Amino acid sequence: MTRTFNFSAGPATMPTTVLESVRDELLDFQGTGISVMEMSHRGKIFDAVYQESIANLRKLAQIPEDFDILYMTGGASAQFALVPMNLSGSGRAAGYVNTGAWSEKAIKEAKAQSLDVFDAGTSKETNHNHIPAEIKTKAGLDYLHITSNNTIFGTQFQSLPNPGDTQLVIDMSSDFLSKPIDWTNIGIAYAGTQKNAGPSGLTVVIIRKSYYEREKESVPAIYRYTTYAKNDSMYNTPPTFQIYVFGLILKWIESQGGLSGIAQHNENKAKLIYDVIDEFPDFFKGHAQKDSRSLMNVTWNFANADLNAVFLAESQKRKLDGLKGHRSVGGLRASIYNAMPEAGCKALADFMREFQQEHS
Repeated sequence: MTRTFNFSAGPATMPTTVLESVRDELLDFQGTGISVMEMSHRGKIFDAVYQESIANLRKLAQIPEDFDILYMTGGASAQFALVPMNLSGSGRAAGYVNTGAWSEKAIKEAKAQSLDVFDAGTSKETNHNHIPAEIKTKAGLDYLHITSNNTIFGTQFQSLPNPGDTQLVIDMSSDFLSKPIDWTNIGIAYAGTQKNAGPSGLTVVIIRKSYYEREKESVPAIYRYTTYAKNDSMYNTPPTFQIYVFGLILKWIESQGGLSGIAQHNENKAKLIYDVIDEFPDFFKGHAQKDSRSLMNVTWNFANADLNAVFLAESQKRKLDGLKGHRSVGGLRASIYNAMPEAGCKALADFMREFQQEHS
């Protein structure tokens, strides 16, 4: 079977070797005669799967011991509400950097809880085609929230901002485990796994333990971070199959040279596509400014908008799927997360060059 190159923004492509492992173990996991999807999350076998994934994630991402790793559900959308619910103090404020649709949803949830939202910077005036050059802070913020990578607009923080006298809360959903992470100024990092690290349904939350002191008695137990920390993320039934696959992805990333190796791989892939956009600037119109370009989501339009539909139709014939851009930007978007092979990006870049020669 010839696999399609899947450029979808998520759920996204996964490593073939991981899919093959899942296939081979689907009916009989470790000689038990049942699938990992069928076994109790309280049993010794699944507990070993869980514990191994926690240990491997801590090692891979070099997560300090003063952080807990929690497995939750609800994606980033749930965290938009849980962060202010658990971390905001009475009469205080939190800073939010608005770099696109997901930032705006996080801000909306914070305001719904009557949190005083401090505008720490925005790129809205240019349809979010860049990361704000200046990130503002003020004394006494509960936290400073950023979205590290913006899937819709194709922008990415090239380095983490200085949060002043507070710490960063980062939605890493679309560049989680795509490069090394500096934990120095981070209070919480959270991410859905469906882009770089597995199937949809699992949310990884990495939280500084000192943040537990902020929790309020008024927050229901199921929405408190301490509930998950005290119960090894098994206060209720966790997404067991997703945790199992996530563990396989962690081993695959390690086999690619860890986070440093996967970061170089991602840079090489993105360069193949951006080089074509830069080579023909009168034909391809990249949305993101060069100093803010994402290595995860490449966004562009055609100077002649009528070519969008033609390109999409032709790309499907070449088994290049999921390239339609989001309505907020239009045009095309290639999502090239960790598991997208370099061959996929080369196939797309070659097609872009051919298309330019035919339609210029």
